[in-house]
Amino acid sequence: MKKDQWIMGIETSCDETAVAIIKNGREIAANVVASQIESHKRFGGVVPEIASRHHVEQMTIVIEEALKEADLTLPELDAIAVTEGPGLVGALLIGVNAAKALAFAHNIPLVPVHHIAGHIYANRLVKELTFPLLSLVVSGGHTELVYMKEQGHFEVIGETRDDAAGEAYDKVARTLKLPYPGGPHIDRLAQEGSDTLNLPRAWLEEGSYDFSFSGLKSAVINTVHNAEQRGEIIAPEDLAASFQQSVIEVLVKKTVKATEEYKVKQVLLAGGVAANKGLRKALEEAFSTKSDIDLVIPPLNLCTDNAAMIAAAGSIMFEKGIRADLSLNANPGLDIELYN
Repeated sequence: MKKDQWIMGIETSCDETAVAIIKNGREIAANVVASQIESHKRFGGVVPEIASRHHVEQMTIVIEEALKEADLTLPELDAIAVTEGPGLVGALLIGVNAAKALAFAHNIPLVPVHHIAGHIYANRLVKELTFPLLSLVVSGGHTELVYMKEQGHFEVIGETRDDAAGEAYDKVARTLKLPYPGGPHIDRLAQEGSDTLNLPRAWLEEGSYDFSFSGLKSAVINTVHNAEQRGEIIAPEDLAASFQQSVIEVLVKKTVKATEEYKVKQVLLAGGVAANKGLRKALEEAFSTKSDIDLVIPPLNLCTDNAAMIAAAGSIMFEKGIRADLSLNANPGLDIELYN
């Protein structure tokens, strides 16, 4: 009888201190997240120094809670997977050094994981991956189309040239004087409004799968300022709906086009903005007629930063023989294609 594989994941790339334990690459035994949203809310965004301090305070507590939840001890782990990058360097360092300390003290293999690979592999906790596949990654810091021909192989075929979609959401939310984080508030408002403002769609040059949201963000800000100068009132829900529709239309159409060119069997949605109801619905509608393509959308708790996704990706990296030694360092600009 094959022995069960137990992988611990540690994630501290931004403002979530998260530790999880995954059984056999797909079964969540523990998934603990200590959020810092309340601490950063009054600043209107994540303050790196504050994030790092909170990680130091929470790290040991969250590790102990995950082990208790999974009813395991550290020596029973087969590996410890940790987010190496990208992310905030100070925040990443807390997780990396915690993982190195545990690995050294208990002689456990250490596996480095790319944060976006984690978001992609969150989908494996829902359904087994089928290759070749395409993943639409949409988060606060990233907007990418990633093609995978096989397990653990990543090819970025499209990425944002300026703002990530999540970043644009937060900046538009600030313009509308909505609280941080802005994405969920824009999404909620958009459900109540209509796409009446005809905001621009950035398609870029023919054949490109890249994205650009800075022009859209500027168009929203200019629309609001111009209306204020004319003494006009724009309904916030219509502005939210118009902005969201502009983002979603580009994301979905480029994803559909890429699936046709790359002839994939599966499409994954990944990243924090994957929790957006409008985006989830638009993708479901776009792929409802494509019976040959399997669309996988993770549950809300696996969209935002968590460590279960890091452990899930770490399980694949572990099986591929990828290991780190104690010289492992935080890498805030880590390239996902280096893992191939």
